[in-house]
Amino acid sequence: MGIVVTLDVMMARRKMPLGVLADRVGISVPNLSLLKTGKVKGVRFQTLAAICRELDCQPGDILEYVPGEADDLDETD
Repeated sequence: MGIVVTLDVMMARRKMPLGVLADRVGISVPNLSLLKTGKVKGVRFQTLAAICRELDCQPGDILEYVPGEADDLDETD
């Protein structure tokens, strides 16, 4: 997909461990880990807003569009 997740970078900048962020956002550590590694197909706006609130950042600080990156969208998406 052309969206690259840079959540790990922002977490490092804020010195926020995965477990602490997961607890504050209200999602499981495994689910946050999947998001952090970019192994998810989507994220709820509510979850994204909570992550941004806790990391004091904007969505664009943790999500990046990279043209040409294995865009796997098909005609039904």
